[in-house]
Amino acid sequence: MLFKIMLFAVGVLIQVLLCIGVHENTNFPMASNGQMFPWNKMRLPARIIPIHYDLQVHPNLTTSTFTGLAKIQIFIRQETSNIVLHAKHLDISNATIALTRDGVTHPESSLHVLEYPPFEQVALENAKSLNSGESYIVSIYYTANLSESFYGFYKSTYKTSEGDKRILASTHFEPTSARMGFPCFDEPSFKANFSIKIKREKQHIALSNMPIIKSLPTADGLLEDYFDVSVKMSTYLVAFIVCDFKSVSAVTSTGIKVSIYAAPDKWNQTHYALEAAVKLLEFYEHYFNIYYPLPKQDLVAIPDFESGAMENWGLTTYRETSLLYHPETSSALDKLWITMVIGHELAHQGDYFLGTCFAAMGRDAMNSSRPISTSAENPTQIKEMFDTVSYDKGACILHMLRHFLTEEAFRSGLVHYLQKYSYGNTRNEDLWNSLTKNCTEEDFTSGGFCYSDSQAAKNAYHYTVEHLDIKEIMNTWTLQKGIPVIIVERNGTSVRLQQERFLKGILPEDSSWASLQSGYLWHVPLTYITSNSKTIGRHLLKTKSGHIELEREAQWVKFNVDMNGYYIVHYTSGGWDALINLLNRNHTLLSQKDRANLLHDAFQLVSAGKLSLDRALDLTRYLRHERKSIPVLKGVGYLEVFYRMVVKRNITDVATNLKNYILQFFKQLIDSQSWSDDGTVSDRLLRSSLLELVCDLEYHPCVQKASTYFNQWRKSNGTINLPTDVLEIVYSVGAQSSDGWDYLLTKYMQSVSGTEKSKILSALASTRNPEKLAWLLELSLQGDIIKLQNLAHVVVTVSRKPHGQLLAWNFLKKNWSKLMEKFELGSSTVRWLVIGVTSQLSSQEELEEVEMFFDSIKEQSSQLRCTQIAKENIHKNIKWLERNLDILREWFLKA
Repeated sequence: MLFKIMLFAVGVLIQVLLCIGVHENTNFPMASNGQMFPWNKMRLPARIIPIHYDLQVHPNLTTSTFTGLAKIQIFIRQETSNIVLHAKHLDISNATIALTRDGVTHPESSLHVLEYPPFEQVALENAKSLNSGESYIVSIYYTANLSESFYGFYKSTYKTSEGDKRILASTHFEPTSARMGFPCFDEPSFKANFSIKIKREKQHIALSNMPIIKSLPTADGLLEDYFDVSVKMSTYLVAFIVCDFKSVSAVTSTGIKVSIYAAPDKWNQTHYALEAAVKLLEFYEHYFNIYYPLPKQDLVAIPDFESGAMENWGLTTYRETSLLYHPETSSALDKLWITMVIGHELAHQGDYFLGTCFAAMGRDAMNSSRPISTSAENPTQIKEMFDTVSYDKGACILHMLRHFLTEEAFRSGLVHYLQKYSYGNTRNEDLWNSLTKNCTEEDFTSGGFCYSDSQAAKNAYHYTVEHLDIKEIMNTWTLQKGIPVIIVERNGTSVRLQQERFLKGILPEDSSWASLQSGYLWHVPLTYITSNSKTIGRHLLKTKSGHIELEREAQWVKFNVDMNGYYIVHYTSGGWDALINLLNRNHTLLSQKDRANLLHDAFQLVSAGKLSLDRALDLTRYLRHERKSIPVLKGVGYLEVFYRMVVKRNITDVATNLKNYILQFFKQLIDSQSWSDDGTVSDRLLRSSLLELVCDLEYHPCVQKASTYFNQWRKSNGTINLPTDVLEIVYSVGAQSSDGWDYLLTKYMQSVSGTEKSKILSALASTRNPEKLAWLLELSLQGDIIKLQNLAHVVVTVSRKPHGQLLAWNFLKKNWSKLMEKFELGSSTVRWLVIGVTSQLSSQEELEEVEMFFDSIKEQSSQLRCTQIAKENIHKNIKWLERNLDILREWFLKA
């Protein structure tokens, strides 16, 4: 996540994978003053393009306002008398225009300003036509309030260790909020260069995308910082901050200065991020064979930040818990998260990546999913595009393509793509073409790796000897929604293959099933191993059905090796029996990724009605001998989901049997966990996840150990250091008593460690005391003691507990209007709240109540895709229980 060019390595370059389109209107609307507004489309006209912005911004942190002057050099492509651009919540006091020709700027003339808030646009009307082929300087003077949200140029606060409140101002412009910071052509295609000047008080510093070239005193006793001219970039990548932060810096091997900024009391938590950022930046330069294009890279921990991070060029902003590492309170998972957010795509080359694809498949297996490339009509829909489908599925299909092409060919194609389209706009096919035709003259003269159409079959592809059309293959993954299930039927050496669209909660006997299958076909790069294979078999399935002939008969066959493919696999004709027997006999014959993949596919197939629940549960019996974190946590995770579901429905007999089964079946593994920070990252993740679950299930040895630790910690007034991997577990057990809960809230207010505060907050939300939970929910809405950025985390965590489900749902309904004032419609917070609070509802009555509420806010809910997801989730849960409750009860009675 260090700079935008590199994001495509994991498929999160939204501009490549999103096609943003709008419906056109033939009638011109009325501006806010009653006059006709001269434009009627949400997308800006292409007749004018910006060349350069000269921005002067002065934030007043005392009054929470800012003034600005935007001087925009524009080029006229088509004669017009109107300049239409974006502005939102900006009070424009004056606008002028001046012709520039041959280096000479002509006298200014006034522009008439019209505003059309529904499209967040302003029109600047000139008395005379602006001639095609000419350049002009447009000067716009404006004032505004610092935003109280997490978008635009917004206010953030923090408290010092002495309790003093400090204010800073920071930007977050992605995807459509640059228009809240300055008038601009706020669409990705309108790239330009930026010169930025920031006025500030002497006790503050100013940061922007580029380095400061000079600072000059002003007549009013302030300082004005002048930043170097930026590279050509989109408006959403512009960033500037005024704060009193301290920094730590280092220089990479290629001379790039990397700095980590944080509040002064948290300066000592910046050093791990600096070490990681330097190493990752050097890795990226080597991997992509592209030098970082800017002279510096700043990473800043913002106290109020909605998402995980934002990759503004040269000035990346982060939530504090995504950047700051405290050795005494940050766990192995915290460290992994920081590394992943800083490096983003690098983390996706580890075992952690399986979880990313598990999440993407779960979302994509629902009919409410969408294609990666989807049209969006307005800012709300554009914001909703920053979701699991764009990020996680995008990363997973590129991961699959990397294994399809080979690492060398994929990397070579990416480098070619990035070099060819740097600072430009791209379409899906530009990447696919780069991966197919990545030869340059330099390749032939330097002897570097390269392949072309004619070389593709013999040099790059494992699958077939015929030429492959990468665009044709990848269009089946980006232009249609969903995920395929590959049905494998083996008879001797003959393997018959069939593909269908995989759907959870919609069964073949349902009336809608056939229509939902119609028209779906993927080009699937299959991989497989057998009991006899020495190498990985490969086959590209381009039709509804296909056939593979094995070299010799095998005891078992397993498809989707190491889960490098984005598809589900179902085995018929005894295929599952053979794999279950294999795992029971010697599970190490398959990799831990393959074992986790089998567990995942089996329980997903239960939701689709293709595999019985008892067979999927039979598969988990081998876990008695499993010690690797990925398959253990995947298997235990499904059992926990079933337990939570029946507890919330008050099905006590099944809940009791399931709980006892988990505690007894995994007892040896549970009891072997040490309460320490020892071991590998995987060992530590297994420890913290397993102990958290069994303590929540009130396993006496776990609760007793955690209580002892909590009492010791409390007796020392929080001064002793506990093992970081079990901190949240200790806090959660301590929070079950009223005085323990109160003590934790006090420590929360005192702590300067973001990771510690996050752990305490989760513990506070785990209490079984409804009065405490109701109070916690209100505190999260007030945004003082608990920052507003943590509201969704609190509400969703409360909802996941049986005693908190109704509280959280009622809180969401009661405070919907307030939430809409604080968070933008379509934002990740709103999406997380809607999906998270409803995800475990499983009765018809609950579905009807949710539908009724969404109908009551139809003006907003109709614009949101997340409301469809929420309703489909509940429907899926209802169907699952109807089909599987008796099987679940019977299996655990016999277990």
